[in-house]
Parts: sequence; structure tokens; C-alpha cells
Amino acid sequence: MEERTRAYLRGRFGDHYRQASVTPPPAANEREWGFIPWTEGPGETMVRHRSLLDLGEIEDFLGRRKPRHVYFSAGRYDEPSASTMSDKGWRSSDLVFDLDADHLPSVVLGEDSYAEMLAKCKDALRRLLDFLEDDFGFDDLTIVFSGGRGYHVHVRDERIRHLERDARREVVDYVRGIGLEFDELVDEESVAGTAGRSSPAQKRTLSTEGGWSARAHRHMLAVVDDLLAMEEADALDRLQEYDGIGEGKATAALNAARSNYEQLEAGNIDVHPAFYQLAKILLHEVVAADNAPIDEPVTTDTNRLIRLPGSLHGGSGLEVQRIDRDDLDAFDPLVDPVPETFRGHDITVEVTDGGLVELDGDSFTLEAGNQTVPEHVGVFLMARGRAEKGKE
Repeated sequence: MEERTRAYLRGRFGDHYRQASVTPPPAANEREWGFIPWTEGPGETMVRHRSLLDLGEIEDFLGRRKPRHVYFSAGRYDEPSASTMSDKGWRSSDLVFDLDADHLPSVVLGEDSYAEMLAKCKDALRRLLDFLEDDFGFDDLTIVFSGGRGYHVHVRDERIRHLERDARREVVDYVRGIGLEFDELVDEESVAGTAGRSSPAQKRTLSTEGGWSARAHRHMLAVVDDLLAMEEADALDRLQEYDGIGEGKATAALNAARSNYEQLEAGNIDVHPAFYQLAKILLHEVVAADNAPIDEPVTTDTNRLIRLPGSLHGGSGLEVQRIDRDDLDAFDPLVDPVPETFRGHDITVEVTDGGLVELDGDSFTLEAGNQTVPEHVGVFLMARGRAEKGKE
């Protein structure tokens, strides 16, 4: 990044901060703070081990220092400005989740556009919220667009703030479906024996109420619905694509599904041994489809620094923005986080990496060279290293 570009972005970030309202997190004075300034050179240098007392009132600090990135710690400490973690005196930590589009299995890097990546990340966010709200019963959630390629969720429930790393890793494993075994999801109950049997039989069921068991049940029933909607030959071919399901088991499983649909709806998967085997095989699809592919190190790290909502992301010029739970469906990460400071003006940039830019409801295909663009587009390109500031 050239000095002219760096100076321009630093100045415009400062203009934004002088008129922005930024709300710090709860217990802000107990947290470590860090920031990355607009320094020369190819790398970025983090300034950290600061307390809020060191920085001063947050809005004054932002307007004065005009940082490129701003972070605060998930952890709360006795001495947040101590230079070593052992001297800080850890008290507790928020449970923080990070979803990054770059790390999603469904994202194809180099093919998916920025908009497509963010859309897939929002789908993953919905799955994560389903775990946090329905499975764990958390209601003190702060949802944040990172300003870059994903979302953060902060959980500040008193019940989890003192969890150590190993316990947090168990939460990670659960939402990612790591180590999930089918037998753990199945309930067994005794039913009356049939004629000639002296002992009661066992019926195996999947819960339809919640958790991974309900997810497995929903997926199983969706597969059954698809199979029953097909021509029989096509359904049998589809079933035989699964490992261990030959023609005989495929026929038995399909007939069992057709004859016992109401029992399957109720969660009974013991309608036939072949069908039970199919249900067990489908667990792998359930995990792939319904897990939340969070970044494990972020959640397990009790000392993690995370972006400050209300600050600007130095790699995009977009705002790190809190999202009300009720507004999530309507939230557009390519429109809502565009700062008002950068709207309504055109600037000249020298594009070095042309291509598609989708921002603020518009789409631009830019060629390399000098281009006049809306300022929010120019800031985005410069922050991402795709342009330098042109001469006006």
C-alpha cells in the first residue's frame, strides 16, 4: 500500500470516527484492548496489552488514533494491561464464536463471489444460532458482522463465563458434530412382545423434539419423502448408492418406509433392520448439512481478542456491526455496514486488481487503471489491496 493511500484511508477513518457512536462491551474496563495502526510496510503490527484506562474514552481514542483495526478481549482480568497473560489475573471469559467464509466447506475459493461467500456464511450463522438458542438455551447473545468475511457471536451468559478451555472444546465438538455417534442419538424402549416371545421387544426411536437426534430425524424424513416421490426403480438406484445397501436391503428399506410412514414421522426407526441401517448411514449427511463450521481456536481461547462492534474493518472499510436477532434475515452485509461517511462522494483510484465489486446494492466490473468510483467502493478496493489512491 502506497503512503498516499494509507494517509487517505487513515484520514477518512478518522472522519468517520469523529461522528460515529461506538458502544463498548460490558465490563470494558476489565478487558484487554488492542489495535493495529496504519503503519508503513507490508505487515501489520498489533499494539496490545492496553486497558481502557490506557486508551481513554473509546470514541475519543478512535477519533484521535484513527486505527486500522480495533479489538477487545473475550477475557476479563484483574490487570488487563499487564504485559503477560499470567500477570493479568484471569477472571472469566465470554464464549465467542467466529464464522469465516474462507473456512466454510461449502465455499469454493476463487469461484464464489464475495456476495456468495457471505450468503453461505449467513446460512452457517443460522445453524449456529439454532444450536446456541435451542440446544443450549442461551438468550444473552450478541450477533456481529465482522466487517470482512463472516460473523461473530458473543455469549455472556453467567453460566459459561468461567468455563476452562477443555469445556469450551466440548461445546465446539457439539456444534460441529465431532465424534457424534448414531447410537447416542437413539432412545430404546420396551414394547410388548409378540406371540411366542417371553421377553419384551426393544423399539429404537429418534427424538423429534430437539438436539442432534431431531436433526437426524428431520433429515431422515426428508430423504424418505424424496424416495417416495420417485419412480420405484429410481428410488432403489438412489438407495444403492449408499455403502452397504444392496438391492435386497434397498427394496426392504423402501417397502418399510412406504408401509410405516406414520411411525417414521413419530420417530420410530425400528420398522425394519434394513431401514435402521439406512438411518444410521444417513448420520454422516446430517452432520455435513447441519453442523456449524466455527473456527475452533476462537471459541476455546479464553484470552482471544475480537473485533470491536462499531469500529471499521481495515481490510474492507465496512463497519463491524451488531445485528439485532429479529433483523438478521433482513440484514444485508453488502449494504447495511457501508459507512454513511463514505456515501455520496466519488473519488479516483488506480485499480491494480480489477474485476467484480458488489457493494451497497450496486455491481461494478472494473478494469485496471484509473477509475472514478463511489467513495465506499474506492475505500473497499484500497483496503483490500486492489487499488491505490489516484490523483484527483
